[in-house]
Amino acid sequence: APESARPLPPPVPRPAHLPPVQSSKHFAKASWQQLPGWKTDPVEKLWRPFLANCRSIILRTGRPASTSAPQMADPYAWQQTCAAARELPPAPTADAVRAFLEHWLQPWSVRDPNGEQATGLATSYYEPLVHASRERGGDYQWPLYSVPADLLTIDLGSLYPELAGKRIRGKLDGKRVVPYDTRSEIERPERQPPAIVWVNDPIDAFFLQVQGTGRAVLDTGPGQGSTIRLAYADHNGHPYVSIGKWLIDRGELTMSQASMQGIRAWARKNPGRVKEMLNANPAVVFFREEAVLDPSEGPKGAMGLPLTPLRSLAVDPSIVPLGTPVFLSTTQPNSKQPLNVAALAQDTGAAIKGPARVDVFWGFGDEAGEMAGRMKQPSRLWVLWPKGEGVPAPAR
Repeated sequence: APESARPLPPPVPRPAHLPPVQSSKHFAKASWQQLPGWKTDPVEKLWRPFLANCRSIILRTGRPASTSAPQMADPYAWQQTCAAARELPPAPTADAVRAFLEHWLQPWSVRDPNGEQATGLATSYYEPLVHASRERGGDYQWPLYSVPADLLTIDLGSLYPELAGKRIRGKLDGKRVVPYDTRSEIERPERQPPAIVWVNDPIDAFFLQVQGTGRAVLDTGPGQGSTIRLAYADHNGHPYVSIGKWLIDRGELTMSQASMQGIRAWARKNPGRVKEMLNANPAVVFFREEAVLDPSEGPKGAMGLPLTPLRSLAVDPSIVPLGTPVFLSTTQPNSKQPLNVAALAQDTGAAIKGPARVDVFWGFGDEAGEMAGRMKQPSRLWVLWPKGEGVPAPAR
């Protein structure tokens, strides 16, 4: 059964030693009237993922907070609200969902270091589709790798609590841990990890890595005609370097030309330099294969739940705890047309740092990619937190 259809566990009393948090530099109380477009957002689209979110949060009640995972919303704060959510019909109207959220939740505006409402940046990501084969041959020359057997992921939070959530990647060189291989080093035949698939276009393969997940339709060979999901599993620990900036710095493209489409056109004109361009970015993402059980569902985010187009956001979990409903006020990609939506903080990203900085999941396929590629808009953010439970806070 889908997450949202499963019954929620019963409420668990908050332990006496975990009182609600009472203050935070990141938030200030707000009113529903301050949320632009709140009354016109079709919030019924949030309900199914909201129930799945509730279940995921409450199942964490009583578990110690992980030192390595992103900070999750305090599950005790959500006990009563999530219990009350079970009383609504399975497919409530927008008015019913709006009334429920207004009754049970309190909006908190996300503040900047000066105590003012933060203006951040909203970008967007999506789930691309690539054409691939299980076997290398012909046009299918661009690998998407599984996790190498010798990749070490070291959780610094288990050694130093002040570094909770921080990890480093590397490999053993004798008794020393050294940085893992760069993109160009991984390409050496003796270093290549197993490839899950081979893709027919280098730019498609590269941008699937940038997105961190995607689907591959198998054009030839074993499984021909089927579609699999390539889900993020790990990375080699090197920082991402923009190949668009690399092309601009060398005078190959202007800033206005350095879009996904412009990079693709450059690669077609310069096939002999494609590897040189790709290797300018030392970072490599590794994947695991998943079945696509429901084509309408997105990939799983950092909470392990399927992402919902326009209703799932990647956030900075050091400010907005994962699992928290939020209200985002921004504009449509490359436009001044308002985009005001109630959403869920369900994912994270290496570039998503700071108050009101969000990455909106736009969905699957080329059309979603076209929109996501143009999204770089100013944003404001409100966290929606249960009334009477203090300010938004992570599990402790």
